[in-house]
Amino acid sequence: MGDKFKNLVKFFFFFAAGGIILYLLYRSQAQAFAEQCALDGVPEKECNYLSKIFSDFRSVKLGWVLLVVVMYMASNVSRAARWMMMFRPLGYSIKFINAVSTLMIGYFANLGLPRLGEVLRPVALSRYEKIGVEKVVGTIVAERALDVLMLLLFIGLALILEYDTLWSFIQENQVIMDKVMPILSSPYFYVLMIGSLVAAIYFLRSGWFRKSKFGVKIYNLVNGFLEGIKSIFNLRHPLAFIGHTIFIWIMYFMMTRVCFYAFEPTSALSLTAGLMVFVFGTLGIVFPSPGGMGSYHALLMAGLAIYGVGQADGFSFANIIFFTIQLFCNVFFGLLAYVLLPLVNKNYEGALSTES
Repeated sequence: MGDKFKNLVKFFFFFAAGGIILYLLYRSQAQAFAEQCALDGVPEKECNYLSKIFSDFRSVKLGWVLLVVVMYMASNVSRAARWMMMFRPLGYSIKFINAVSTLMIGYFANLGLPRLGEVLRPVALSRYEKIGVEKVVGTIVAERALDVLMLLLFIGLALILEYDTLWSFIQENQVIMDKVMPILSSPYFYVLMIGSLVAAIYFLRSGWFRKSKFGVKIYNLVNGFLEGIKSIFNLRHPLAFIGHTIFIWIMYFMMTRVCFYAFEPTSALSLTAGLMVFVFGTLGIVFPSPGGMGSYHALLMAGLAIYGVGQADGFSFANIIFFTIQLFCNVFFGLLAYVLLPLVNKNYEGALSTES
């Protein structure tokens, strides 16, 4: 009961956090929309922000949205194939349908509680493939290690390609220039940063921290990350594994880019603008809220603002892509996988050994 209660508390906490962010975004945009209507002389009865959102959804070009769905599922097929490769060195050959189904169940679970899918996915695969849970978890650690590196690569690429645009936006934004830039230009800021870094390194290397329960978790997490990276090069076909990883992340990026065409206010944005907006949105997904709810919207809107897309239109676009992927795809395919798994494994005895 203790674990169930903790999970219930976590669920309500993270769901509430995401919901509050989403509500505050909606309320601020509704207020700004009403103020703009007043300036334009639009009657109050004709100025309903919720109606605008529904109107924006009705204006979406479904062909482009369908292509986003196809790209999303293509990335999941590739991720499942990549996952299967990681079991070969362990001596197992798992079923593709089990790999992709448990992956979708994991994404579906993340909508309820952040990172819950990282627990349910290995448990579900272990059950149907008869592989130890700890071995399955090890493969997921390796997956996440490479995904972190890919995210850092995309962030670096976006900053290199769009540095001038980002810097121009910062210079034009008076709030940033007045409040943030004086801090960043102060030598005391860098003294504080260096001092904090030195203190953090000293703290992490201290015997007390290394022996503490939290310290052990941190060291295990770092070691798991490093071991995950090393394990990639022990694969039978490491280049194919890396190829799948590149394809997965290109699909992620293209999903944002293609969705631009589905919504008129974003249809003229460039390829590199799509890269910057994708990075902003991905950082929003990392935030521990259900499916990135709220945080994804906020950061995606911030990314779109750099390219002159209004906050109201940015909020609509964020909802369009969020509903398409996080709600439609993950709920539909997650439930479908949940129904199919017991059926396709009815007489299945577990993963075949590749060593025999």
